[in-house]
Amino acid sequence: MAYGPDTLAEATLADVDEVDAYLGRHPVTWLNVDGLGDQDVIARLASRFGLHRLAVEDVTHTGQRAKVEEYPENAFLVLAMVNPGPALELEQLSLFLGDGFVVTFQESRGDCFDPVRKRLREGKGRIRVSGPDYLAYALIDLVIDSYFPEIERQGERLDHLENRILDGRPDRRVVADIHEVKRDLLALRRIAWPARDMLSALLRGESPRVAADTKIYLRDVHDHAVQVIDLLETYRELGASLMESYLSSVSNRMNEVVKVLTIISTIFMPLTFIAGVYGMNFDPDASPWNMPELRWWLGYPLVLALMAVVAGCMVLWFWRRGWLRR
Repeated sequence: MAYGPDTLAEATLADVDEVDAYLGRHPVTWLNVDGLGDQDVIARLASRFGLHRLAVEDVTHTGQRAKVEEYPENAFLVLAMVNPGPALELEQLSLFLGDGFVVTFQESRGDCFDPVRKRLREGKGRIRVSGPDYLAYALIDLVIDSYFPEIERQGERLDHLENRILDGRPDRRVVADIHEVKRDLLALRRIAWPARDMLSALLRGESPRVAADTKIYLRDVHDHAVQVIDLLETYRELGASLMESYLSSVSNRMNEVVKVLTIISTIFMPLTFIAGVYGMNFDPDASPWNMPELRWWLGYPLVLALMAVVAGCMVLWFWRRGWLRR
């Protein structure tokens, strides 16, 4: 996309040589490259725009920490971009800011820059009347803002996990889900902190390619990065507390089970004693002291009644002590 206050040219280029039809003929030229698989194309673009060899190596070796580097002919910025989807997917964005141009390299097709493209096509705002530094600011702003929907999604996952834990019967899958959320939050934290440092370096630096008016807008982006970090720290603490809540819930369930089993065992202890006494097989004919009640006509019902009374008294005593109440 090449544009000025009153002009806009947009095209999908099939060859590097086609860039010459736009470069230098408009105040600002934005070239976006989808994919890093063709090294020849990247090398030719680097030669065409005067990109430093070390910066080009960082473009092709993805996973770089967010940073800003000044070179004689341009400035080089690296950011991590969050792609929308059901799972967290991070992509490196490499941005070169030079005199009259912005070149961005993405790992794959698809990004969060549609609002900028729409503003350029419609001519809204000050983007069409500003320089390439303002375009770079607009792109960085969208990258940082793309973190917020993902953080919100992680917050919703934490709320869902909290409800599963508080329902009283969490399953083992909760632990894996909590660890997955914590892993995603850690990945976001690893890209958010360097992004904030990169924006601080842009604000503190005296780059000739970033106008003073643009730094005012970059301060707002820096504030957004600080908000992202604050939210991430809050959700990380919430994730840790959810794990503690899960362990506490499991411990409480175990205590309830142990309490029930202990009460049942305690009730059956005297009943087992009574059954054991009358199961000793003494012969009443050998001595009048050898369990004469074995010859009683109601001996068996009386023993069962005794067991029932003993069990009932113990249950009543447990209830009054509050051991049977939740």
